[in-house]
Amino acid sequence: MEGGGMLLGIMGKVEHWEEEEEGYWVKWRMAVETNKAGPWRRVPERWHRQVERYMMGGQYRQELEMIKEQILEYVKGIEVGVGGKDGWVMDVDDTCISNLGYYKDHAFGCEAFDSAKFKQWIMKAECEAIPGMLELFRELLRRGFKLFLVTGRDRGRVAHITSLNLHRQGFTGYHRLLFRGEEYKGESAAKYKSEMRRKIEGEGYKIWGNVGDQWSDLQGYSLGLRTFKLPNPMYCIP
Repeated sequence: MEGGGMLLGIMGKVEHWEEEEEGYWVKWRMAVETNKAGPWRRVPERWHRQVERYMMGGQYRQELEMIKEQILEYVKGIEVGVGGKDGWVMDVDDTCISNLGYYKDHAFGCEAFDSAKFKQWIMKAECEAIPGMLELFRELLRRGFKLFLVTGRDRGRVAHITSLNLHRQGFTGYHRLLFRGEEYKGESAAKYKSEMRRKIEGEGYKIWGNVGDQWSDLQGYSLGLRTFKLPNPMYCIP
């Protein structure tokens, strides 16, 4: 009886600890997705299992689908003009195409980021289309929007391979694919992407929507009339 009671006590403590960990994980992810976590470098190792379960177990896809439906509902109320100046901005990495294949091999963001290894991943051109975002992309094109894909990837190093990867995954027909050039080296992602959007507006385009997985995709100026944040608990780009 004593042994059985001790075992039940240990099991109870384990269950209580697991419940607390789950609660902390939910709070941390909520802080990330509401931009309350501040700039962070990597996922705490204690939540490796939780991030893996979230990304691979179905919840991530469900939330993407929900956001896609919200965007499509918003789009229904827009009357695209005949002048060809109705624009829409989308980020590339983990908005159009996914780096989940890379992060699966690197502890879902719990490992310190290695730019050389990530560059090797990019050069494979194996990023798959984000569930639902290719459907959204095609629907926006069908409705007459001019699609601007804005990426923080380097123009001089990976422009061709990025374009190839996008085309292989079905992202064709966009108006322009914008890369970070030397003139923006050292600038924050928020500053660089704001400048890209400002230039788009400077050409007379009205940005109806802006979609990204990072808050830095959706901060700064020239944001567009509506912004839509996709979930991403694996990394943070300030």
